[in-house]
Amino acid sequence: MNRAICWIRRDLRLSDHRVLARACERHDEVVVVFVFDPSILKRWAPRNRRVSFILASLAELDGKLRQHGSKLVTLLGEPSVEIPELCSRLGASATYWGLDHDPFAIARDERVAAALATNGVRSEGISDQTIRVKGEVLTKGGTPFRVFTPYSRQWLELFGPVVDAAEACADLSKLVAVNIIESEGVELNHELLGFEAMDLWLEPGEEAGQAALAAFESRIDRYGETRDFPASSGVSFLSAHLRFGTVSIRSAVRAALRHDTAGAKKWLIELVWREFYQDILANFPEVVHTTYDPQYANLPWPGSHEHFESWCLGRTGFPIVDAAMRCFNETGWMHNRLRMIVASFLTKDLLVDYKKGEAYFAEGLLDFDLASNNGGWQWAASTGCDAQPYFRVFNPYLQSRKFDPDGEFIRRWVPELAGLSGEDVHNPSAFQVLECGYVDAIVDHDVQRQRAVAMFESCRLGG
Repeated sequence: MNRAICWIRRDLRLSDHRVLARACERHDEVVVVFVFDPSILKRWAPRNRRVSFILASLAELDGKLRQHGSKLVTLLGEPSVEIPELCSRLGASATYWGLDHDPFAIARDERVAAALATNGVRSEGISDQTIRVKGEVLTKGGTPFRVFTPYSRQWLELFGPVVDAAEACADLSKLVAVNIIESEGVELNHELLGFEAMDLWLEPGEEAGQAALAAFESRIDRYGETRDFPASSGVSFLSAHLRFGTVSIRSAVRAALRHDTAGAKKWLIELVWREFYQDILANFPEVVHTTYDPQYANLPWPGSHEHFESWCLGRTGFPIVDAAMRCFNETGWMHNRLRMIVASFLTKDLLVDYKKGEAYFAEGLLDFDLASNNGGWQWAASTGCDAQPYFRVFNPYLQSRKFDPDGEFIRRWVPELAGLSGEDVHNPSAFQVLECGYVDAIVDHDVQRQRAVAMFESCRLGG
């Protein structure tokens, strides 16, 4: 029997699944497998929401597979050992997986491919988590783009809605019968993996992802007007679903294409930003360890550890920053506008190395994606590709008044300020701080802005 393995990772769904569709197209029988890799798990703290999201999504996926007479095989161990051994036991001749631009994932996949080849098993990585992969969107000179606007133009020119956004339908009749694989894998839970079960701010799984996409599509036309206001429901809330593939990127693009409105077009551009950061990571993997712009590789970053700790705890004395950080610590999620505000504040007001903020987000974000997290932090720190110019520093007070004008988000997450009215909630006076028990501002924004600009200029001049 011509049998294959479909190894899922960041594609926890059955619908619009290119990898599964390819395996079912080429083979008579297909086994769906997920591997918990200890080398990844050991980097996560015991209270990690991503494990809860994955386990719940896998449970739903297993239920769907059982409806088709099969089941999900879950393994725990080094993939370069587990996958070849499973192929050997099941007599599988090929293994398929989705391409991943993370350098760690690339190295892992190369080890798995080499181990499979030793056993005579063919392997193939298939584009699934992005519309375009490395080498497809290039300048006229054949080089990767370094600026977003021309990249987005080329991406949109190359993009064919019918071909690239078409539904990838797998023939689920090809799934291996459960009796053949019932002894394979292990039944994993939080305790066995060494993690605590965590409450999530959104429902995990493919069904919830589709529901979230449908809900957003009902308000997508107003996305451009509402997306910057954290107290409203103006964003898609799909970042975690796109991260884990409980919603395919093609489904998201199709939703944008169904609406010929400014809001839908704006959201499509945000999806292209996601593609751009993936492209940067694929072509310039050194950004994981150093600045994209080499002239800032040795930027001094004189900020103190005490200020970094205050930022982490949401105790800086800047209400919008503190509200954002407390929300993040409580839920593992942060609104995109707030991500820009807190990143700018850490790097330009507190003068703390962006790598510390990037690492803090990487540890706590439910929707953590290496490419987007690194790209966003380097953008805010003015060290990245097509980044915010170093002399443009977000004023946290102005950002607060503009994007949380009534202070609704601030009051929700900084209850000490709930009694303040009007402008006071954005920048409470020293007397009000004393009265309500809130912390005083730990820095002077105007002074720190001047220090940040001088720091960058000195570095640019080789000082």
